[in-house]
Amino acid sequence: MKPLHCIVCVKPVPDFSAHAVEFDRQTKTVRRENVPTIINPLDKNALEAALRLKESYGGKVTALAMAPPFAEDILREVLAYGADEAVLLSDRVFAGSDTLATSYVLAQGVKKIGAFDLILAGAASADGGTAQVGPQLAEHLGIPHVSFVTSLTRATEDTLELTAKTEEGTVLLELSLPALITVSREINEPRTLALFGIVAAAAKPLRIFGAADLEVDPARAGERGSPTRIAGVFEVSLARKGEILPAAPETAAFLAQKFKEWGVL
Repeated sequence: MKPLHCIVCVKPVPDFSAHAVEFDRQTKTVRRENVPTIINPLDKNALEAALRLKESYGGKVTALAMAPPFAEDILREVLAYGADEAVLLSDRVFAGSDTLATSYVLAQGVKKIGAFDLILAGAASADGGTAQVGPQLAEHLGIPHVSFVTSLTRATEDTLELTAKTEEGTVLLELSLPALITVSREINEPRTLALFGIVAAAAKPLRIFGAADLEVDPARAGERGSPTRIAGVFEVSLARKGEILPAAPETAAFLAQKFKEWGVL
């Protein structure tokens, strides 16, 4: 079968496992100062799926990210895992983008990269968790897409056979290329970094494009192009009041009454 060009969308996210989540109530955003940045965990699964396709059929893997300049280190890590090249979309015009504006900028980045067969991304990011960017990107590009993919095989030259999670269960699908998929963690176990990969990454191309390079319409990017607004930020208390009840017949009647009061029954 013919080689495949896979584009993997990668998002740098705060490592919340290493630092407690804090919010700036004035800007209504996550405080990222002093919080390490890592590759979004599910994007590692997407990268692994792309690398396995490359190993099976040949081709190329291009990593794509929209982020501030510090994300260059994250993309170098992606190159160390085995991606062939990386593209960083970075410009102050992109700051404050919601999912719609982000997917628009990414679509402009994909057009800049050129011909491709498959775009892969994690189903959701660890910081936002909306699961919207992948499908929105596909819609901007006018290609078919499947979300929450749990397994992937190549059926023919131009089709993939997939299983994907839905609210009703798991479905088996055939997807025509070019297309976009977002993956769940069940799809694979990402590989670990190897020393030779780290060394090789230094020589691989990493291109940086700004708004002018991508012919981005400023009215569709950043805060200006984002219809979503955060109304407020608040903390949810998980504290619960406990009560120990005796193992007696009247306890059942007591619980039934409480369930009715709480609207459970």
